[in-house]
Amino acid sequence: MPMRNIYAPQSGARSGPPLVRTPSHRQRIARGRWTVLGGMLGLALAGAVVGALAERRTPPVAESGPETGPFSYFPYQ
Repeated sequence: MPMRNIYAPQSGARSGPPLVRTPSHRQRIARGRWTVLGGMLGLALAGAVVGALAERRTPPVAESGPETGPFSYFPYQ
């Protein structure tokens, strides 16, 4: 008596999902690239949203006291 094939349908009734081809190597690489690109764009969008929500509101500058330059503790000329 031959062994029964476990992948063959049993009298027309199917049990479980149909068998499908696995993605090719090229398709898997493309999916990985799209995943990385989507992650980078999502992170950039999240950073832009956080940056827009946390926008600095600078208080009005007091007119008293000397101004300093961008890289100096000494009064700006």
